[in-house]
Amino acid sequence: MAHPLAFDALIATGVLFATLCAFVTVAKPPDGGPGFGKRDLPVHSLVLLLVGCGALVLRRRFPMPVLFVVSCVSLTEMILGYFSHVPQERHPSVLILLVVALFTVGYTTDRPTTWRVGLATTVVFTPAAMVLGAQPWYQAENLGVFAWTGLAAAAGEALRSRRAVVDAIRERAERAERTRDEEARRRVADERMRIARELHDVVAHHIALVNVQAGVASHVMDTRPDQAKEALAHIRQASRRALGELQTTVGLLRQQDEPIAPTEPVRGLAVLDELVDGFAKAGMDVSVHAPAAHEPLPSAVDLAAYRVVQEALTNVHKHAGPEAVARVRIVRGGVAADPGLDITVDDDGPPGEAPEAEGEKLGSGHGLTGMRERAAALSGTCEAGPVPGGGFRVRVTLPLRTPRPAEPEAAARITAARGRCL
Repeated sequence: MAHPLAFDALIATGVLFATLCAFVTVAKPPDGGPGFGKRDLPVHSLVLLLVGCGALVLRRRFPMPVLFVVSCVSLTEMILGYFSHVPQERHPSVLILLVVALFTVGYTTDRPTTWRVGLATTVVFTPAAMVLGAQPWYQAENLGVFAWTGLAAAAGEALRSRRAVVDAIRERAERAERTRDEEARRRVADERMRIARELHDVVAHHIALVNVQAGVASHVMDTRPDQAKEALAHIRQASRRALGELQTTVGLLRQQDEPIAPTEPVRGLAVLDELVDGFAKAGMDVSVHAPAAHEPLPSAVDLAAYRVVQEALTNVHKHAGPEAVARVRIVRGGVAADPGLDITVDDDGPPGEAPEAEGEKLGSGHGLTGMRERAAALSGTCEAGPVPGGGFRVRVTLPLRTPRPAEPEAAARITAARGRCL
């Protein structure tokens, strides 16, 4: 409400007008005609009505004090009216102020307070109306005080409850709207990170192979042209594969109404031999023991396992050199109730490697970060570090039957994985 005080002043004015009309009216005049204007309005009644209605202007800000003031005014007017009017002219019309104040208490406070105050008001004013009101005590005006005070408290409580329900519905709607916006932003961020990981894995792997083969071609161009041509052929083959995978990955960014847009990269452990063959042509000795690679796997696990092996071998080539020996092992592990895919990539890097190189391998780049994020997204684990005696090991375990975690929990694990790599 824009101007609650002005509205309350208007309500108080209306109550004053209605009460004045009731005060000068006799319910059953002796002559049998209309009773309006046949009852005297004493000065004390006018003063008390002005005080009570003036208090009603502040009823919304101070509901309990206003109820107290109005109760005192009403009780005083009933006592003074007992002496200023004959029994046939007495009536509890002043309780109109009390009904409005009691309704306000029910609307602005809580349920226990409303029922306690309503019960106290009824207990006080019902007997007072019977004793000080119209005679005999069982007149309808006297007994109606009980109904009007109870109705005022119940109506205020009902309206307060309805307002609370409406506020709760509105709050839930606003919270749901905020949640939808946050979920949309989180999904966009997750998709960007997934595409970034795919691009990193594709570019890092193939560019590393192209770099090695280009160095070989440059070194033997004059002395061994046949070997140079073979290296250039390998460069061409690696670049073609890189372009193909880039086209597949970038296709994820296409609009949904473009029918040729792929929805997922097609790489997996089915082309593991092709991946290993590329490193072998670059001069790296790679041994593979992967019985689980030929078994049916969930698509997400299959893709993640391939990318882990690809990035691990790329890191071996970058940090241990093309003459390094790498061993890839992909087997099923765990128990029957909770099987998992265990991926291990070892290399025989030189012992006593420089701390800065070791630090680079331990996660200053994006390769290990991406592996940890992939494992965390599937509720798996990723361990990477130097091996005693020389070399480096990457071990990733991916569950096969564990259901995908709830989105907020998965997002929290991915965030923690990123933090450990910083």
